[in-house]
Amino acid sequence: MGHHRKALRTTAVGAVSATLVAGTALGLAPTAQAAPHPVRFVDIAGDGGTVLKANVVTPAGSGTDRYPLLVMPTSWGLPQVEYLAQAQKLADSGYVVVTYNVRGFWQSGGEIEVAGPPDVADASKVIDWALAHTPADAGHIGMAGVSYGAGISLLTAAHDKRVKAVASLSGWADLIDSIYSGRTQHLQAAALLDGASVVTGRQSPELRQTFNDLYGSNLAKEPELVAWGKKRSAATYIDRINDNGAAIMLANTWGDSVFPPNQYVDFYEKLTGPKRLEMRSGDHATAELTGLFGLPNDIWTDTARWFDHYLRGEDNGIDHEQPVQLKSRSGGGYEGYPDWKSVGANDRKITLGDTRTIRANVNSGADGGVVFLSSILDQVARIPPMASIPLLPRRWAAVWQSEKSATAQQVRGTATLHTTLTPTKESGTLVAYLYDVGPLGLGKLVTHAPYTFHGRTPGKPFGVDLELYSTAYDVPAGHRLALVVDTVDPLYIEHNPSGAQLTFSSPANDPSYVSVPLREQ
Repeated sequence: MGHHRKALRTTAVGAVSATLVAGTALGLAPTAQAAPHPVRFVDIAGDGGTVLKANVVTPAGSGTDRYPLLVMPTSWGLPQVEYLAQAQKLADSGYVVVTYNVRGFWQSGGEIEVAGPPDVADASKVIDWALAHTPADAGHIGMAGVSYGAGISLLTAAHDKRVKAVASLSGWADLIDSIYSGRTQHLQAAALLDGASVVTGRQSPELRQTFNDLYGSNLAKEPELVAWGKKRSAATYIDRINDNGAAIMLANTWGDSVFPPNQYVDFYEKLTGPKRLEMRSGDHATAELTGLFGLPNDIWTDTARWFDHYLRGEDNGIDHEQPVQLKSRSGGGYEGYPDWKSVGANDRKITLGDTRTIRANVNSGADGGVVFLSSILDQVARIPPMASIPLLPRRWAAVWQSEKSATAQQVRGTATLHTTLTPTKESGTLVAYLYDVGPLGLGKLVTHAPYTFHGRTPGKPFGVDLELYSTAYDVPAGHRLALVVDTVDPLYIEHNPSGAQLTFSSPANDPSYVSVPLREQ
């Protein structure tokens, strides 16, 4: 665990710096533009009387008018002025907007509960306060937020029937599937959250213990960790959300290194009310960032359209558009689909023939990148993590390649790996990567995902089925697809005992393959 602690310290320092810079910049953003509506800074009594620092922006109008209400909880580690630029725009459009600092952060009271029951109760208390102290309309209430605020908004829609519409931006629906997918701890993502909360907030003893258990890989605590996460996941309460009928808009990025897209997609598929899913390039909360400074931003534009239709009854056509809207990481405009299964309607199966044996505990050079940095580079410059496929050491990396494709391939959706694995130890971790390989052998990362197993019998084969992170990526004609599997990636905590080896085989009665979803052309 020594190298894990070193990586943890490094990432936490970076996380703290990034959070402070972002918080300072956002704090200054509202002063850079004229404020058409006065902002009231107020204290709101949350659950148990905990003081929540909030600000209120109301439309210019007579005292007898009533307006739709939008409640916006802040993101993890950011101050209450985070949404002020958007709050001004929304007030211009006729909304009462209340944004508040969630408990445990900055000047709000209490300790960080990670969207636990007190946070959900706080949101309802903020709604109560707004109905009593502003010209808010009790019949037209919505919630919106980025990241932490997104998760709290979804959870509140499950527990408070007054919430009629939600815009959940760069959030989570399943917390465990976000930071512990494939039974693998997402080390850098956890360190980012941990470091930011230490500097900007007050961790509860439960949260501190949860982080310690996550880093410590204590299998005895795994049931507690899963139960803790499920309590804080909107997916757990999907039936309540559907019964309450709120209109749900979900937006995320393909490269979100804190809340990967798969868990949002799964949640979207289970929603039965009005819904919309938007996916685009970027990392965690990067796609919404320009909008927080008041600059043009398509996510915030669609958020306003969503509320205009479902809270104000405006016939703006958003309910008639294809509900799944995607942008490829390779460029181009939005692609509309009627549902998620239509995204990658065609599957290309790449056979993983021949047996491969790799040794564990050494990084082969194939990596998922660095939290935030890699996906931002992909978003801004279309430079994903890369690896020279011919030079990857086969001692530590298993490699399979497809034939060259005569035509361009538009990868859309969730690629899946099926293989047979024989370990020499009872525990282990593997990371699967799908690369776009050009004529010179340079591979650009299309997607990846980790997988960890425990309690297996050494020498006994077992089947592995792994969903790689959902994506949209265009592979040029003449390129190959390559699947690479190794055992070490700095993004994750690995569980490979010293001297472990992993053997991948393809039995005749159960052949191994990677299934790649392709858009119909």
